[in-house]
Amino acid sequence: MKIFAKIRGLYAAIVIIILVTFNIFAFLIFPKKYYKKIKIFFTKIILKLIGIKIVTEGKPDKEAKMIIMNHSSFIDIPVIEATYPYDMVWIAKKELFDIPFFGLLLKLPENIRLDREDRKSLIFLLKEAKEKTKNKTIAIFPEGTRARGEKLLPFKPGAKIIAEKLKLKIQPVIIICARDRFDSKKLELNPGIIKVKYLDSFYPDPKKEWLKELRETMQKEINKEKANL
Repeated sequence: MKIFAKIRGLYAAIVIIILVTFNIFAFLIFPKKYYKKIKIFFTKIILKLIGIKIVTEGKPDKEAKMIIMNHSSFIDIPVIEATYPYDMVWIAKKELFDIPFFGLLLKLPENIRLDREDRKSLIFLLKEAKEKTKNKTIAIFPEGTRARGEKLLPFKPGAKIIAEKLKLKIQPVIIICARDRFDSKKLELNPGIIKVKYLDSFYPDPKKEWLKELRETMQKEINKEKANL
């Protein structure tokens, strides 16, 4: 019943707020070299407490410097943080960095700020991405926001520009049933399985419409995996 899903959703929100707060304090206390372990620790606790089990398929490519994922729920971020073995930085919109206190969750691990209103932000974005990919992976949701249905939203060009300019190897990752488990907009929680599938990595060809083709490939994989689950 939806009333129970709402109650569970409220519980999930409280759990997330409390543990994110502890996560931020841990960032403030411990050196940066421990940040990845801190994120894994707290995200795994969050998922366990709200009844989310993650099943993975495929293998993360250590050489890939950009992972591209679909986005349907707030829980997508903890799911990836808990399962991706290599250090990463997220590209996130400026507004999230400006949230009092909780913005530290993005600022302290040096994630990349994207200001959609500033035309010069692309120069900053490329500069930051080039520096960060020396020893980290860039994580990006090319849809730019959470999708409401099963169909992927159009991919914004940011991922294409960064990958081509910096000649980055890309690994697509699909997250299946995240919104079914935790609808963060309706605040409804239904404990169960979320599947993370790592697809084959590749170097983008600027002469091809690879971003459009990638969206079609990811959509087919999501449809297939959703039917199986």
